[in-house]
Amino acid sequence: MSVPGIRKLSSGYADTSRYAADLAAGGILRQASGMTSLAFAMPAEIVDPSVVAPPGDLYSNEPPMESYQHLVQMILLLESLELFWKDRADFFAAGNLTIYFSPKQLKTEHFRGPDFFVVLGTERRPRKSWVVWEEDGRYPNVIVEVLSESTESTDRGLKKQIYQDVFRTPDYFWFHPETLELSGFHLVDGQYEPLSPDASGRLWSAQLELFLGVEEGQLRFFTPEGELVPAGKELAKRAESAEQRAESAEQRAESAEQRAESAEQQAMRLAARLRELGVDPDTLK
Repeated sequence: MSVPGIRKLSSGYADTSRYAADLAAGGILRQASGMTSLAFAMPAEIVDPSVVAPPGDLYSNEPPMESYQHLVQMILLLESLELFWKDRADFFAAGNLTIYFSPKQLKTEHFRGPDFFVVLGTERRPRKSWVVWEEDGRYPNVIVEVLSESTESTDRGLKKQIYQDVFRTPDYFWFHPETLELSGFHLVDGQYEPLSPDASGRLWSAQLELFLGVEEGQLRFFTPEGELVPAGKELAKRAESAEQRAESAEQRAESAEQRAESAEQQAMRLAARLRELGVDPDTLK
């Protein structure tokens, strides 16, 4: 997704590393109602003290995807997971949707929402955006960023820092659709630790209980057994193949029935001919 370059981060920051450090320094961990939540003090460039806290019903404020390839990848992840979890009602998955995580967060271009994210333990229903303070303080459990030339430095740096220190997102992945680079991280004691691929080069998401791996140049989900989690077109092809196999089996059954009827008719004609010759066919059995 479109994220401004280093010069556009703010008037007071020359690079993303210092900006990320100041962001992390603003995070304050507090206890409230028996739950651990993160009160995040945004820098002055993003937070305006004079701004009145907005309502919770906020529209997403995201730019278009980087390319058609990025759009297809995001839809593929979203569609396949929605279909795989069609019987579940305790999650929310979205792509290219704004995450509002501070009531005083201004609608600026300093931070954009993830390309794809999943929140667990919540109500499965449509939303205009993800507003943390309206969702019991829940942040994404899993985030996937689709890299591009204009966004990869931010996805690898600033966003990774925010997802680790602010969102506390347990599983973070990025995927480059051109180089097919796939990397993943799991939050351990507040720090992201790199995930090691299995023998097939896939990375395990403990939150989703699914593998992420590259299949035919696209990032896909795989079951613990290694089976591809199908998307809509693939399910349609499977249904079509199953229907064709059923039709083929029905045709074979009809053919066998026709052969049986033909054999019975031949036996009846033979018996009739024998009777014409004065031979009782029953005595020949």
